[in-house]
Amino acid sequence: MNAYVLLALAIAAEVIATSSLKTAENFTRLWPSVLVVAGYASAFVLLMQVMKTVPVGIAYAIWCGAGIVLVTLIASVLYRQVPDLAAWVGIGLIIAGVAVIQLFSKMGTH
Repeated sequence: MNAYVLLALAIAAEVIATSSLKTAENFTRLWPSVLVVAGYASAFVLLMQVMKTVPVGIAYAIWCGAGIVLVTLIASVLYRQVPDLAAWVGIGLIIAGVAVIQLFSKMGTH
């Protein structure tokens, strides 16, 4: 399977896990807790597979950047934690940073 498809699955698993943390209530609620543990375990297993072919720095930048953006968007819908202007600027900078790494970095060619 394509490494970037695996990376997308790793991001989805991490976003599900992170978004479930609040509702797991310190692991006192079973199903949200299962989502947290299963999501993080899946995310790390998938990320390890990705890093066999994608450089660590690039894979991690995409994984973290996409995770931050998606979790922020989900939190704004599920928990009404709506980002303000400064947060949107920060999210834009994260997206720009990941894009610069992906589009212009020669890190993966060494």
